[in-house]
Amino acid sequence: MSEQEILDLAEEFARYRRTALAEVEAPGPAAVRRTVRGRGRRRLAATATTALALFGGSAVGYAAMSGPDHRPGPVEPTPSVSASPTLPPSTTPSPAVTSTSPTTSVPDGRFSRAQLLGASVTLPAWRAGRGCPTSQTRLTADAREGENWLLALDHGDVDGDGAVETVALVQCVLGTGGPMQVVAFDRDKEGKVSTLGRVVATTIDKPQWLFALDVVSDGTVRVQVGDIAPGGGWPAEWSQRQWRGYRWKGEAFAQVSGPTSFGQNPHSADISVTATDLVLTTADDGSRTGTATVRIRNRGTGPVAHVDLRLGLPADVRPDVDGWGPCSGEPQNSKNPLTCTLGRLAAGAEIRLDLSFRLAEGIALGTGKADVDVRPMDSGFDYLLDINDADNQVKMTYR
Repeated sequence: MSEQEILDLAEEFARYRRTALAEVEAPGPAAVRRTVRGRGRRRLAATATTALALFGGSAVGYAAMSGPDHRPGPVEPTPSVSASPTLPPSTTPSPAVTSTSPTTSVPDGRFSRAQLLGASVTLPAWRAGRGCPTSQTRLTADAREGENWLLALDHGDVDGDGAVETVALVQCVLGTGGPMQVVAFDRDKEGKVSTLGRVVATTIDKPQWLFALDVVSDGTVRVQVGDIAPGGGWPAEWSQRQWRGYRWKGEAFAQVSGPTSFGQNPHSADISVTATDLVLTTADDGSRTGTATVRIRNRGTGPVAHVDLRLGLPADVRPDVDGWGPCSGEPQNSKNPLTCTLGRLAAGAEIRLDLSFRLAEGIALGTGKADVDVRPMDSGFDYLLDINDADNQVKMTYR
């Protein structure tokens, strides 16, 4: 084959490529698969064509490339390939789509302090005795005698319905104190305040005071309770405090965490008193004298620094000489009652006082009853809490 023939054949191949590629679209995945399946056959055909062109002369090669029955037709179109990367299929199955009717939303029971103060609420009953109103009553923002005082509030889903409720600390104001309770409120279908239930309340025994509340994320209502109520001569700092948790159990709240009892308060004691009657008889000088025996016992587990003894006798009945030695200083009866301050009384110990009295000549005295009262005190002469104050006072008959 001459050099000119080789050049003519190369020109024919170039013209073929220009003509075929102009009509071919970019192959898609389908074309790629067809190409892979037919790659062997095309390679074989291309090899045979080249051999024929090389060994059969320029005329044969030209005829094979330019004859009307052998021009390449248009390639079958294939889907175009997107330029965006395709994410792999998720290994997590998609949730089945079901046709359900629209669910009714749970009312939101969140009330602000102002909203709660402005609404009529119903409270669980206060403990037995004189109390405050409970049915459709208004809470107050300050301490008003005989009213329900809103002290604190918090919010959280306490009944597990998916909506927030309001939890409030309320006190029934009676004098300087009064019973307390923590109450959970919700919202009814009409948008009004409804009462879910009482979380915890003070008792005559313990706890006697509620200091704070907190609703945590799991719906537990945490309440800080105290064993003693402030007042009566002792401050709030003396109260032992505990955080206790309460959960809604479908019908009521129940304690689920925290201590369930208190140990003895370090600011407390337990003393008792007994007394005999006072019988006055006429002495040689015309006055009337007599003796009464008073016993004071420390029933507690620790010593008491001081004991305050008070006797509510008439002012004309004066302390005499005998029996008053244990009192610190002179017994005072410038005003009723007659007082005597005693020193340290060990745990389990008892002191007996045979106290003598005198009524001046010519003063008439009928029969009556006088209070005999004892109170424990600390080293600073501050009153301690008596854990059983029912036995701190007795009646003495005088005549």
